[in-house]
Amino acid sequence: MRAMEQIDTVVIGAGVVGLAVGRELALTGGEVMVLESENAIGTGTSSRNSEVIHAGIYYPAGSLKARLCVQGKGMLYAYCAERGVAHQRLGKLIVATRPEQVQALDGILAKAAANGVHDLQKLSAAEAKALEPALACEAALLSPSTGVVDSHGLMLALQGDMENAGGLLALVSPVQHMGLRHGTATHPIRVTTQDGTELACKVLVNAAGLNAVALARGMDGLAPNLLAQAFPRAYFAKGSYFTLAGKAPFSRLIYPVPEAAGLGVHLTLDLGGQAKFGPDVQWVDDPADLQVDPRRGEAFYAEVRRYWSDLPDGALQPGYAGMRPKISGPHEAAADFMVQGPADHSVPGLVNLLGIESPGLTSSLALAAHVRSLLT
Repeated sequence: MRAMEQIDTVVIGAGVVGLAVGRELALTGGEVMVLESENAIGTGTSSRNSEVIHAGIYYPAGSLKARLCVQGKGMLYAYCAERGVAHQRLGKLIVATRPEQVQALDGILAKAAANGVHDLQKLSAAEAKALEPALACEAALLSPSTGVVDSHGLMLALQGDMENAGGLLALVSPVQHMGLRHGTATHPIRVTTQDGTELACKVLVNAAGLNAVALARGMDGLAPNLLAQAFPRAYFAKGSYFTLAGKAPFSRLIYPVPEAAGLGVHLTLDLGGQAKFGPDVQWVDDPADLQVDPRRGEAFYAEVRRYWSDLPDGALQPGYAGMRPKISGPHEAAADFMVQGPADHSVPGLVNLLGIESPGLTSSLALAAHVRSLLT
């Protein structure tokens, strides 16, 4: 039996949020180790998304998503500029494609203002078309602070900062379970990896993304009533993307007015100007189900042609799929981020990050600062 190693802080998960947290805590001077189950950083949700820097428009006022997105957006643009991480503030148009949707734009404008986003501009159909001649709409909102970022470049920068501050990254180190070491004052939390390595730590941040709820629920030593009450159920919502063959006639991101099921089939651009459409929403039981079903593309054409009537037949190719780590189910309102600190579960030094879906990438630096504040 190997001896249990002691370390100040363990972070589970080297996605964008785990790396941001690892960096934040390493910069405060403690010894930090980030454990990642895969053989590279950011291979899960962090690399299977739209890479959009969100403005903070749609989330309920006062929610963590709203607050951390708006705060994180400013931090992220500043960080990318400082570190030379590729990004572009392209802007986004939210478009009403039917007359009855025009009024909804005023509601979006009010929701954005309640979240502290005051730079949206309402455009007539003619004004929107002057910006994007290929666009079909009744009216639109322009969000000038929406952008795109090279998510892998961002994660490499965060990893570099963490390691320069003395933090460690351990790849191929899947965590099997977490537990409490009762009667131990200094390093009261235990982390066991699949190969049997045991780490005793003062601080544990569970940023395991799709696996975060399962790890939190399986923690040894918690009071039974806590296990029943404190932890949500995990759900998985797959989102498929289809890429455009050829060049898109748009220079900004295009989002339809949100309908009940989500943000609609939107057009995003990567840093090379290549367009993709999606993600759609497909509830699945297996978070590893990442194959794109080409048949799902058929529904995309009608959706996209509401705002781009000249989309050619056969122009959409299956791209990739991502998985949202949801903590609300198919017929429930979207849940807020759940950031459980010691006040929630009475375990000093433990933070669980649950349901960190979009806008997790935009919020990553603000989430990391929030975690630090809960621990201090």
